[in-house]
Amino acid sequence: MRSTRFSVVILATLCVQSLVAIPGLSVAYSQTLPKPSQDATPPLDTLTVDNRDWQASGTRGAVVAGGRGAAAAGLEILKAGGNAADAAVATILALSVTDSNQFCFGGEVPILFYDARTRNVVAISGQGAAPRLATRDHFAAKGAIPNKGIEAAAVPAALDACITLLDRFGTMTLAQVAQPMCRLLGKGTESWHGNLSATIQELLRAEATAYDPPNLALAPVQQGDRARGLRLAADAFYRGSIARRIDAWSKANGGLIRYADLAAHATRIEEPASITYRGHQVYKCGAWTQGPALLEALQLLEGFDLKAMKHNTPESIHITVEAIKLAFADRDTFYADPLFADVPLQRLLDPNYVLARRTLIDREHASRTRRPGDPRKAKALLDPSADPAAGHESARVALAHDTTTCLVADGQGNVVAATPSGWSGVVAGDTGVWLGSRLQSFNIWPGHPNVIEPTKRPRITLSPTLVLREGRPTLAISVAGGDNQDQMTLQLMLNQIDFGLEPAESVVAPRFMSDHFIGSFQQRPPALGRLRINAEVGGETLSSLRNRGHVLADKGSSTLSAAPTVISFDPATGLLKAAGDPRAGRHALAY
Repeated sequence: MRSTRFSVVILATLCVQSLVAIPGLSVAYSQTLPKPSQDATPPLDTLTVDNRDWQASGTRGAVVAGGRGAAAAGLEILKAGGNAADAAVATILALSVTDSNQFCFGGEVPILFYDARTRNVVAISGQGAAPRLATRDHFAAKGAIPNKGIEAAAVPAALDACITLLDRFGTMTLAQVAQPMCRLLGKGTESWHGNLSATIQELLRAEATAYDPPNLALAPVQQGDRARGLRLAADAFYRGSIARRIDAWSKANGGLIRYADLAAHATRIEEPASITYRGHQVYKCGAWTQGPALLEALQLLEGFDLKAMKHNTPESIHITVEAIKLAFADRDTFYADPLFADVPLQRLLDPNYVLARRTLIDREHASRTRRPGDPRKAKALLDPSADPAAGHESARVALAHDTTTCLVADGQGNVVAATPSGWSGVVAGDTGVWLGSRLQSFNIWPGHPNVIEPTKRPRITLSPTLVLREGRPTLAISVAGGDNQDQMTLQLMLNQIDFGLEPAESVVAPRFMSDHFIGSFQQRPPALGRLRINAEVGGETLSSLRNRGHVLADKGSSTLSAAPTVISFDPATGLLKAAGDPRAGRHALAY
């Protein structure tokens, strides 16, 4: 079992300093970051790891993440002249150390990036595919896809997603943005820290060969050389000696990942899914995530005057929950990797289909039935005989061990929303690379869009969000919490857009979560009508919801297994307001 306990004060050293003994590599290699200004965030080796910094504001940059050391890594890069892409990669890499029981280096990270120059949003598909040996027949013979261990690992995707973000939109080298992670690893107490540090050094040595001489302190760095260096680092992991060591270890230990799986891995840059909600443009990753379910829920809710109902009243909670039920029923029936399945996403988000679905929402009575629609025929309900998910749910319950979060905004207007994850796997031999267990998000149901197939991406819960108004960012959101992620995101959006809450109010406000869906981890059957809700909403509200037919599980001040983070943007003043739920160990830093 991995542990993330560190010393209260992190006294870390740069792992890149060990590179000075490598022939042809200058001592200056360890000095790639410009010297920080006097108002810079204290270096990671002086930071106390706690949750005191859960809200912050500024105009030049903001970072919200899980571990404080990771948030500080992002802010360090911003203050050193990096942009949001550079700082996000630094944060994500550091999270693989500070939050290693929630996100592993061999895991996954879907990313949304807003480019201030073009005013466009792109999605970076940081989700690895199933290995070629991961067939349905293989797992059907075992009765299920395991929720942990060596066979549950997808191809590691987080590193290449980070390199793709850095290459396409960043300004710094991998050596520069990896320095905070290296300092954390340098003082880490886990047995795998030293091995992962050595793996990172191997990546940085590969990157350095793009330069002549191989000295990353040379300035200015030519963009072409920087891009070549990044790809060489990626090749060292996916097509070089590291890949061959992972392959040999996997073969020897009953794993499914092979060198060919790693060598074929590529990170897709995609157009995100989007809709407009009350004048806001909302962006999510595609149907290889659960993200578009949020878009359908928002369209359903646009037909109701939530503002008039007021925040967390019986009426507003009931309507929101009923919209979630309908959107998630469609998620469970239709969503999958669109490279393998015909996902009718455009029709699922078509206003005429949403209008038909909205008629199913009873303002006085909670649904106790799972009701997917028929988007191909624009009908409110799908014939049960045509539902590929009907009757297949597993009897077992497998709960997620959570995820972590990363939001970054810079002073130039660029924004990153990312949701890193990966847990319950095993360490790949002497590489120090922990693998995740994301194959459990597939099913083994014949004919279902999300049935496991070799080289296919599982439909995942990871679901970052960007919200724009008139082409400029107004909200960035990342939430940890498995199936709860988009339910929490929906409430964060409504809290600001409909109810006028500030980020710091929104991330700690009473919340609610429906369990009226098929679970994304080993396909837990739906608990029809069940609603987890904080008792702080008040006894009268709870009683009213019960009277409407909701099956309540009130939870005091519990976070309900969701860790929300938010950055809001004031276009008039440029003020960034960042917040993360302190009860879930989120940290926000800004300047």
